[in-house]
Amino acid sequence: MQKIWDLVLGRPLASREEGEQRVGIFAGIPMLGLDALASAAYGPEAALTILIPLGAGGLAYFGPIVLIILAILAVLYLSYRQTISAYPNGGGSYTVARENLGVRAGLLAAAALLVDYVLTVAVGISAGVGALVSAVPSLHPHTVLLCLGILVLVALVNLRGVRESGVAFALPTYLFVASLGGAILFGIFKAVTSGGHPIPIESPSALPPAVTTASLWLLMRSFASGCTAMTGVEAVSNGVGAFARPTVKYAIGTLTWIVAILALMLAGIAYLCHAYGIGATNPELASYQSVISQLVAAVAGRGWFYYITIGSVLAVLALSANTGFADFPRLCRLLGKDEFLPRAFTQRGRRLVFSLGIIILALLSGALLLIFGGVTDRLIPLFAVGAFLAFTMSQAGMVVHWRKVGGVKARTSMLINGVGAISTAIALCVVLAAKFTEGAWITILLIPFFVIVFQAVNRHYRQVARETSCRRPIQVDAQPPLVLVPIKSWNTIAEKAVRFAMGLSPDVIAAHVGVTEQEIYELKRDWERFVVGPLQDAGHKPPKLIAVSSPFRRLFTPLIGLVRDLEEQHPGRQIAVIIPELVETRWWQHILHNQRAAGLKAALLFRGDKNIVVINVPWYLGEG
Repeated sequence: MQKIWDLVLGRPLASREEGEQRVGIFAGIPMLGLDALASAAYGPEAALTILIPLGAGGLAYFGPIVLIILAILAVLYLSYRQTISAYPNGGGSYTVARENLGVRAGLLAAAALLVDYVLTVAVGISAGVGALVSAVPSLHPHTVLLCLGILVLVALVNLRGVRESGVAFALPTYLFVASLGGAILFGIFKAVTSGGHPIPIESPSALPPAVTTASLWLLMRSFASGCTAMTGVEAVSNGVGAFARPTVKYAIGTLTWIVAILALMLAGIAYLCHAYGIGATNPELASYQSVISQLVAAVAGRGWFYYITIGSVLAVLALSANTGFADFPRLCRLLGKDEFLPRAFTQRGRRLVFSLGIIILALLSGALLLIFGGVTDRLIPLFAVGAFLAFTMSQAGMVVHWRKVGGVKARTSMLINGVGAISTAIALCVVLAAKFTEGAWITILLIPFFVIVFQAVNRHYRQVARETSCRRPIQVDAQPPLVLVPIKSWNTIAEKAVRFAMGLSPDVIAAHVGVTEQEIYELKRDWERFVVGPLQDAGHKPPKLIAVSSPFRRLFTPLIGLVRDLEEQHPGRQIAVIIPELVETRWWQHILHNQRAAGLKAALLFRGDKNIVVINVPWYLGEG
């Protein structure tokens, strides 16, 4: 079994090897930039989908919408560049908001980010499969199955470690940049040389006739959908801890490359869509063609270059889920460290990654893909709310941070972050208004729900800390505990438990629940022969045997009743229940034996009696 785990997940890494797992710019771009880069493939399409009712006239509004998105993207770049410098150990929205705006603001940012990361994974994978279905329409009925298969693959790669995920995703990432970037540049060249009216090698899907006129509300909805192209920009500031030294230099360099490539792609796609007359098609129809598929086919035809480009788009869209897998566990770790999530999220797995966070993210994203059928357009309305709320909280927190720092340079930085906060807040309001009835209301409910969960977890931990705090000298009990040992029959398992009990206290009671009188008679006979007699001969006090008849074959109820009777007879005295347990050493042996010992232990512990101590005495198969 160990060899299988080593093959799937890699050999276990020692804590001292953590430094070797950190990355530079080359691996940092695919590890933390896939979401942002891949959004170039679905962000413009999301905006164009809303413009379908305008027909060919919708393309006239697409360019200005993209320009506004690029302006906000530039502001975000400058803002997060400052955040990285100010928080070299990791300046995610949770950290910045918590330190500068208070705990509640930090939890709000954290909840928004967690929702955003789950949707990042689901949207990225669904968009990738959408690209595949565009190239191979016969796969359309298998959309959900393909989504889940890719999800499992990405999760396994991330469980193998940070460095391996960055290196593994480098080839498809840079192939995507080269192929789609090459197609865009070649398309722009053809458009410019033809006077802005290039002839497509393969004509894009015909644009439907206009069924309505442009309205402010329609354009706001298109902008809100297009804003998904900016999601993922915050990933680098959240994942600064993944970079090798000097961390700030590598993190800023990675952020710069990611934003520059994304901006050029968005601008190029907007220009070519207008030049070639490319619009969105209905993704629920078998004739669906993604915008990128139409664009590459129009520029280069459906030859080998088309399939390489679409293949790289598919890979990067599907693997863009890696950004969520890189940052979701890190955020859960911070929340666990601050006791707003279970502490299990802070524990590193065999490959020095936070394995529980990766597994939980995979399960939540898989559930979304199943519920929404793996269709990107059904998930998009839920998407941008969490991202822009996190953007706004982070930028507002940085304004307060620079105000605390003071000085001329801090005032300039505060101005940049202030513009960023206002810009993202306006975008958030537009997204909320435009997407509320389409599904954004779900996100609005989920974010407060997560905040309530965080606070409940924290209250529990604080309560536990109060109850377990001990500032007094150790107290020694004047009286040893009363020990109860449930036994089925006299055998080596019971003999080991009774010997252990006699070492704890002189007051030991063996308890037997018998189904038949014959069973009880045989145990009493063996007890006199193998316990009472030998102990008396050796001058020791033999344990007392209590046999209870259970004609209805109940085990736990009579034993718990006996414990309750002992409590009433010995008020205030500690009672130790020693449970003999057969421990199977092979997985298949668990099928052949009941697990009554575990059930009895659970039944006793769930009573919540502070005077009851439960002790397991294991007997391993093969021990005798």
